[in-house]
Amino acid sequence: MCKIAVYPGSFDPPTKGHLSLVERGLFVFDKIVVAVARNSAKAALFSIEERVDMLRESLSAYDPERVEVDSFEGLLVDYARKKNASALLRGLRATADFEYEFQMAMVNRHLEPSVQSVFLMTDYRWLYISSTIVKEAASYNADVSEMVPPVVVERLKRKFAF
Repeated sequence: MCKIAVYPGSFDPPTKGHLSLVERGLFVFDKIVVAVARNSAKAALFSIEERVDMLRESLSAYDPERVEVDSFEGLLVDYARKKNASALLRGLRATADFEYEFQMAMVNRHLEPSVQSVFLMTDYRWLYISSTIVKEAASYNADVSEMVPPVVVERLKRKFAF
């Protein structure tokens, strides 16, 4: 039986921390579906299509049978069920992440007990990185090339017209 995990997020923009979690998740799961969430309540810098495109390019070295990039709208557990996933993959950076992720895991377990939440600690190199921090730094023309894949660097430069 193939162990499939859905790795959901806004990925606005994708960071090297996100990519690291995919790489490490492949040691645990046979397949990871990186699922970009459509969230109209959040004002995103990049469109869903742009985020999916950046992730596909950033993850293109992986076997497409093992890493899929998609987008979804609605309840995450419904999407996971549709993808035949048995787990939701999430990364934890710090205590603040844990409280939010714990709450979401409990709600998801209530809604769909057959889908487990699996947490991996973020690689120490990426503990300080978040998409929000990357966007803020990039908006001031800071060099974020150590934090994000090359395609994201180029897209951020275009967005902020540098």
